[in-house]
Amino acid sequence: MAHSVEIHCVKKSNCADAHDRIVQIGGKVAAGARWQMNSAEAIQYIENGTYAFHVGQGRRTVQVLVAVSGAGKKYLKTVADGEQPENLLSLPECP
Repeated sequence: MAHSVEIHCVKKSNCADAHDRIVQIGGKVAAGARWQMNSAEAIQYIENGTYAFHVGQGRRTVQVLVAVSGAGKKYLKTVADGEQPENLLSLPECP
């Protein structure tokens, strides 16, 4: 069973294409320590079932999934997003 992890922040590139903008995700563990990983690692962890990432939206959480762009590139987005990863892009920048 995948370990559930909340994403609190992202690092973005200057790329105009939203599918390529998120380069890292990050958050905090219960003890308060920060973690970060690049998008390729996160995609691999989702696909192999190691982690199930989510973002908080008020009182509910939204699952993060792996999507494929029209050009065939894998990227992260939430189930509540359309084609663009708007929920993730709206998170603050990771320190």
